[in-house]
Amino acid sequence: MSTELNRTPLYDLHLELGARMVPFAGWEMPVQYSGIIEEHLAVRHKAGLFDVSHMGETRVRGKDAAAFLDAIMTNEFSSLRPNHARYTIMCYPDGGCVDDLIIYRVSHEEFFICLNASNAAKDIAWMKSQVGDWKVEIIDECSQWAQLALQGPLAEKILSSLTDLKLDTLKRFGFLNGEVAGAQNCIVARTGYTGSPGFEIYIPASQSTQVARAILEKGKPDGLLPIGLGARDSLRLEAGYPLYGHELSEKISPIQAGLSWTVKFTKPQFIGRDSLLLQTEKGVSSKVVMYSLNDRRIARPGATVFSGDKAVGEILSGTLSPVLNKPIGTALVTTGSNLDTLTVDIRGTHLPLQITQTPFFK
Repeated sequence: MSTELNRTPLYDLHLELGARMVPFAGWEMPVQYSGIIEEHLAVRHKAGLFDVSHMGETRVRGKDAAAFLDAIMTNEFSSLRPNHARYTIMCYPDGGCVDDLIIYRVSHEEFFICLNASNAAKDIAWMKSQVGDWKVEIIDECSQWAQLALQGPLAEKILSSLTDLKLDTLKRFGFLNGEVAGAQNCIVARTGYTGSPGFEIYIPASQSTQVARAILEKGKPDGLLPIGLGARDSLRLEAGYPLYGHELSEKISPIQAGLSWTVKFTKPQFIGRDSLLLQTEKGVSSKVVMYSLNDRRIARPGATVFSGDKAVGEILSGTLSPVLNKPIGTALVTTGSNLDTLTVDIRGTHLPLQITQTPFFK
């Protein structure tokens, strides 16, 4: 039985720009326009514009909003100042991940939350199920917003010509509200998912096409390109950012994923705290590592990782890094495995994995 795919407000613009459309997380999304390598390098050296309107949005509002988020998220939100954002994980009691999120503090009693596309409905249902006696309301705003990501070293130059917002004052994980390219009530944030500088722009859905066209036109002389999901994946892997369903999941905790910095054990209680504390104190059975390959072949998700003749894990993500000009990715491997001897099985050939502790691009 076929399921009809959702489309973002920019669907017609993607077709006009010659995008190759693919199914992704229940949406029909552009995977590439001119080509993944060209698009990737545009973001690294100039600028690129992504449609990420498939992401979900919700608002948590009420007297207990901060305390409620402290109780259901791994990170801490009571101390977060208005016009600032924070990355966090939302966990189940066993420490598995419901989702990873970015939460923006709008005011003392109001927060705006960005959700992963495939998890938006699940996330909102989970949050609502935890309300209990907390004095909060959770508002589903997924259909109200479109979201663009403008990334690259020339992003600020391009966007500053289309808004009066003081972008040069915006620090990482800060955000401003205002007009962009004639669209009112936009949210402009500096969070990022590529490792290159840039902005996320939340736009009322009905005004998103005019903003996208204005950015594309303004950025064209500077080499700005529209960017698809293919380059988005290679960019985030170079920068060492996780993708839910790959480096994080119901079965991969933030401790296993190397994201223990998002888990604030100083809070007296939050969902998953006891399980995550036990993992921290006793250790985890497996952990996420980043690798590169000195080969042209790409290790695909699910490929088996070996130490000698013993299977010790599997590939989570894999792609070609245009900056390094070789395959990179992540793997989940048994704790205690000799990282110097790891190989991956690609069609019967065992290729050595070069493990790195730091992102491939900063």
